Amino acid sequence: MKINQLILPAAAVICLIYAAVSIANTTPQRVLTDPPQSPPRSTFDHTVAASGIIEPSSENIDIGSPLSGLVVKVHVAAGDRVVKGDPLFEIDQRQLVSQKSISTAKIAQAKAAKSATEALLEQASRRLASAKALTTARAIAAEETADRASEVARLEAEVLSSAAAIQLAEAELGATETEIERSTVRSPIAATVLQVRVREGEFLDGSTSASPRLIIGVTDPLHVRVDIDEFEIPRLTENAAAKASPRGSAENSYGLEFVRYEPFVIPKRSLTGDSTERVDTRVLQAIYKIKSPDAAIFTGQQVDVFIEAKPHSSSR
Repeated sequence: MKINQLILPAAAVICLIYAAVSIANTTPQRVLTDPPQSPPRSTFDHTVAASGIIEPSSENIDIGSPLSGLVVKVHVAAGDRVVKGDPLFEIDQRQLVSQKSISTAKIAQAKAAKSATEALLEQASRRLASAKALTTARAIAAEETADRASEVARLEAEVLSSAAAIQLAEAELGATETEIERSTVRSPIAATVLQVRVREGEFLDGSTSASPRLIIGVTDPLHVRVDIDEFEIPRLTENAAAKASPRGSAENSYGLEFVRYEPFVIPKRSLTGDSTERVDTRVLQAIYKIKSPDAAIFTGQQVDVFIEAKPHSSSR
């Protein structure tokens, strides 16, 4: 009986040992490791931390097409520098060139008709002058003189009509030439081509601009557009020192120069994921210029920004 009484406790002990060993073997080993990159840190005593994005000092200029049509030539590539007036891309001009030829023919036709009518008018005017002289001498009937005067008036009206037709055809020609000029989209400023999303052979719809097909901007200098949470606004001061570090490159820090605040506070578009952050948070956008002209950063790149600020009211 004593042996039987020991079997159950012994089995329980063995099961307990097996469970402990099994748990120890299946539990993942958590080893504290250093992050691959150190997070950015502020060197200011009191800081407003914010996120920013690199943009041209001119802001992004979305280039669209004033006309709808087939793209026949793209003159630039991303990274090219252009001056004001340089061609960027061309829309098919064949229909406009045909319209120009038609308008030119209309002008020639109207001028020929005007010249012929003017010759007839000159002849009719001489006949009217002769009739008036003969009417005074009672050698021709007054009715004949009246008919010749009517003929002169009719021809004068035709001359005026031909002149109006010439003006109309010239106006049509001018409008067609304007459209031909507009079919070549040119750079509005001296800038750098940032993105090209238009290709030869594509059809562009001039009525839609939701997706820009070509973007240019002034990249010397570059600006940073910083989103500052609205509750940090009272701590800001103009011309305060600020620094920016590219995401994933905290060891590189670039000095910033204050340019301006955007006077309209807008809803926040990118959230940090903080549980205390409300989705209706609004931000003040501040524009800073990057002081380093040789900074290894690109437009559209995200940066972490630290701005020297007033201390929190609780620490005063």
